[in-house]
Amino acid sequence: MSDKKYFSLEEANEMLPFVDQELKKMQLLKRAFEEKYAELRRKKNELAEKPGTEKDPFFMQEAELEFMQIEARGLIQHFQQTGIELKDIETGLVDFPSTIGGQEVLLCWKQGEDKIRYYHGKEDGFAGRRPIMD
Repeated sequence: MSDKKYFSLEEANEMLPFVDQELKKMQLLKRAFEEKYAELRRKKNELAEKPGTEKDPFFMQEAELEFMQIEARGLIQHFQQTGIELKDIETGLVDFPSTIGGQEVLLCWKQGEDKIRYYHGKEDGFAGRRPIMD
């Protein structure tokens, strides 16, 4: 199973505008979902206190939330098909599989950084980030 894609530092840096754009879409969708979900919970709680209301007045809102989840899954799958590893949508943390000195590593980028400056071993995670020596 050697289908795994490895990125050179240059390739990974060239992907950053795409990555940033996709992360922003996911972040917007995540916030919108959380707001709608909270609103639905609030309305359901209010309704629970009023007897004799219609059976499921929340069908449309629940369907909308389901469609948002499907859209999010699609965005995430599309993103992962590039070979880039999505670590955290909220903070915009991604890893690009790569090799440095024959070792398998992850080039690590966090949204807001102008380019990839760090990497870490597969088991080290964000806390183990080390600067890339040019």
